[in-house]
Amino acid sequence: MVRLIDAPARIPVPGGKVIDEYVGRVATQNGAVSVARMQAPPGWDEPAQTPEFDEITLVLSGSVVVEHDGGSVEVAAGQALFTAAGERVRYTAGPSGAEYVAVCLPAFAPDLAGRED
Repeated sequence: MVRLIDAPARIPVPGGKVIDEYVGRVATQNGAVSVARMQAPPGWDEPAQTPEFDEITLVLSGSVVVEHDGGSVEVAAGQALFTAAGERVRYTAGPSGAEYVAVCLPAFAPDLAGRED
């Protein structure tokens, strides 16, 4: 069935980051995949996590730094990064902030994120 998604579901998070989910558990009650547009201010960061989902991060503007057990990688505008379920990662926004799209398989859920305190 074709379904137009004319507006995302805005998901509140601390630290000034904005999450607009177009497909996923909140916006469309879909547990198979989530697609969300993120806007993070300069210096934004989140705790390390070991998610139970694969994640593709496609950076539209600015940059995202992803720390992992092997070091860290800066993902610039026009680049994407794939992280597999079970990998420990930590995301931070670059010095000019970041706008990016996150695709999670299965769909993102707080209880699947494996965030550290």
